[in-house]
Amino acid sequence: MLTRMKHLNPSGRFSSGNVRYYYRPKGQKGIRMPDLPPDHPDFLAAYAEAAGSIKPARARAGSGSLALAVEGYLKSDVFLVGLAEGTRAVRRRMLDEIRERYGHGRVIDLRTKHIEADLSRFTGHARNNHLKAWRGFGKWLAETYKIVDPTTDAKKAHVAQSEGHPPWSEDEIEAFRAHWPVDTPERLAFELIFWTGARISDAVRLGHGNVDRGGWIVFRQQKTGGEVAIPFDRSLPDFAQGMEGDIAYLHAALDARKDKHMTWMTTAHGKSRSVKAAGQWFAAKARAAGIYDRSAHGLRKSRARALAEAEGTSAQISAWTGHESLSEVERYIRNFNKRKVLSSTKNEQKVPTHPTEVPNLQKNTGESNA
Repeated sequence: MLTRMKHLNPSGRFSSGNVRYYYRPKGQKGIRMPDLPPDHPDFLAAYAEAAGSIKPARARAGSGSLALAVEGYLKSDVFLVGLAEGTRAVRRRMLDEIRERYGHGRVIDLRTKHIEADLSRFTGHARNNHLKAWRGFGKWLAETYKIVDPTTDAKKAHVAQSEGHPPWSEDEIEAFRAHWPVDTPERLAFELIFWTGARISDAVRLGHGNVDRGGWIVFRQQKTGGEVAIPFDRSLPDFAQGMEGDIAYLHAALDARKDKHMTWMTTAHGKSRSVKAAGQWFAAKARAAGIYDRSAHGLRKSRARALAEAEGTSAQISAWTGHESLSEVERYIRNFNKRKVLSSTKNEQKVPTHPTEVPNLQKNTGESNA
């Protein structure tokens, strides 16, 4: 039995008489095994756990190797400054895999065929995402090692065009509000995402610390690193007139909180919601309100389309939603309600409107939860 158990080194005996063993791979700190015979089930379980907890030491990267190049790229300003935090986290995992698989190879020998061979392990969007990681790395290699960029001719996968997350309809928005009272975390999350049009990765980090003296919600986007400023406690821009009801609902939900925390979206224990869990949590709460196949990102699209229907320009919409590309904004609002825009006349715009009445807590307790 012991001859097949690698890295198990004896070191004296326990008072029980059992040999004291340490699991100690070469170059690693040892892990003490329990005071049991080596064939005992609990000893074997501890051995398996120790073997799984220690990763083999990474071989030292040789001069001119891809492993050394990956290490240099991960420390470069191009990677650390040029990419947003969320993008860096995803790319780092892909680059670590490149280093593990191909680190022994030399930079000067890298060709498009090698990259294509690596990408052949993936299809669709997964292939294209890995290609993005290769292209960022390849461009850096070309500039640093003075070689031809080996990623230039690598082919993207053809993927079917998709509209992505569908926007919420006005009926679905009202259905969610009718189901979740204004003093619930679900309602606060809804109003926050719907008003700001923020990605869920940004919405979970927002709080009063993001509100500046001018009454703007200001934050830097996780995905792009770009700064966004959205009206919060100030007059709305002309093109957003008529949206006073939405911002009033957000303020009502914030005022109704029982406990105040640094971030507005929190768990039942007062902790900030994690990005990974928040999206699934919100979709589940939408289903509880009878709204299916709708997501937090769909609310982001709903805000963009609402701004388009209010005759906001692509530049104004992108300033609100934080899109860096006007073409992306155009894709978001492609199917907005054109009839609603064309029905608007100067005379209609001059007709005074009544302010939206936001129910207070006493009124809201009668809202339906069905």
